[in-house]
Amino acid sequence: MENYDYDLVTIGVGPAGMVVSAMGAEMGLKVCAIEKNRLGGECMNVGCIPSKALLRMAKIRHNVTKFPNFQLEEMRQPEVRNPFPSIQEKLDYINDKKYGAKFEKVDKVIGQGAAQFVDSHTVQVGERKITAKRIFICTGTRPILPPIPGLEAIDDVLTNENFFKQNHVPESLLIIGGGAIGAEMAQAFSRLGCKTTIVQMDPHLLPFGERAAGELLEEVFLKEGIEVYNNRSITSVARQDGRIVLTTKEGEVLTAERLLVAAGRAPALQGLDLEKAGVNYSPKGIPVNGNLQTNVPHIYAVGDCNNTFLFSHSAMHQGMIALMNIMRPWPFKKDFRKYVVPWTVFTEPQVSAVGMTEKELISKGIKYEVIEAKHEDYGASIAEQITDGSVRVLASKLGKIYGVSVVGEGSAEMVNEWGLAIQKKIRLADIMLLQHSFPSMSFLNKSVGEMWMMRLLKIGWLKKMMGFMMR
Repeated sequence: MENYDYDLVTIGVGPAGMVVSAMGAEMGLKVCAIEKNRLGGECMNVGCIPSKALLRMAKIRHNVTKFPNFQLEEMRQPEVRNPFPSIQEKLDYINDKKYGAKFEKVDKVIGQGAAQFVDSHTVQVGERKITAKRIFICTGTRPILPPIPGLEAIDDVLTNENFFKQNHVPESLLIIGGGAIGAEMAQAFSRLGCKTTIVQMDPHLLPFGERAAGELLEEVFLKEGIEVYNNRSITSVARQDGRIVLTTKEGEVLTAERLLVAAGRAPALQGLDLEKAGVNYSPKGIPVNGNLQTNVPHIYAVGDCNNTFLFSHSAMHQGMIALMNIMRPWPFKKDFRKYVVPWTVFTEPQVSAVGMTEKELISKGIKYEVIEAKHEDYGASIAEQITDGSVRVLASKLGKIYGVSVVGEGSAEMVNEWGLAIQKKIRLADIMLLQHSFPSMSFLNKSVGEMWMMRLLKIGWLKKMMGFMMR
């Protein structure tokens, strides 16, 4: 038997790499975790976590603006005006005091350079060579810059990688892209006093979700002063007199102090020398099977780098599935592709979804009905003045749930119930019969079940049968 330095090596310690390395060490494996930047990877340092902190601070300032006579002490803090130092302080605390404790059993190679393959069992960091029985590639993705004339000449283009390194909130901001990053940062910066504009080629905000959700979010944005230009072709970007100037094929000329590009991502595979390990890959990512193995069985590609589901929670889930599959005999292995993937965009209102969209159902020829419970019809939402949103369910006549879109207060929590329902094949009747805490926002989930039952009882033969039984 060949001797290796480690049972397992992870390349990248973001969401996927953290799960693999920490869980692997707890299982008694000898683990080495390699990260060229900081523990936590992109999500922790320049993605999910700092963006949510920024949104929270922006919400505080927004509430001060809405309710000037109701100013809590926390709303007067200087971090609301310049949030970046405070966010970095919190990230440092999490890295040093929280995450570090989870990796005490892991040999860490952090900030010492990028890893590259020497062969299928060996990676090199600087002058150090590390061998392992199994290697997990967890390098994630990086933002890409679209081929817009003039964009390459702008030397201070913002992406999520440098967004939180700013030293002030700009006076105005142009955002290319209306997906999750673009939408969240548009609202955050607008609420921090920045004039914000979104320009994108897609027909509505959050193009990966339901049109109705994107259009509702756009209505809220317009009320808050955020300009949105959909279905636009950008013909050029330039810097003139110290400002960004963006022109569109449709004739608009838009200007701002800074430019944020949030228009797509690509797998971060540069410099890995995957050829030396014999691993197949393409610009779209590393192909994997249901166990997350590459074409080289002892090398795994976990998280965004396999380009399957580009969410941090998916990366964590994939890491867990891959590690557990190592311990399972063949009949008991789990296929990561068979698990549903909910998602949330943390704007206000929040936008969440799970399962299939209407577009997907139509393309597959699946018949469905729409059952929708609106926040504006729910007493608790009205009393709390959070009436933007709804729970919109796509289901069969007999209550099989195909897909759900939840927009509004608490949707990030509410959508998980629907994810479990779809994954476990739970029907609307079961949602209706589950007692939901009242007056929580998730009571709207139960309301959808009740609406479905009321609709079902209007079917002719069923209505006659119920009438007969009641006599």
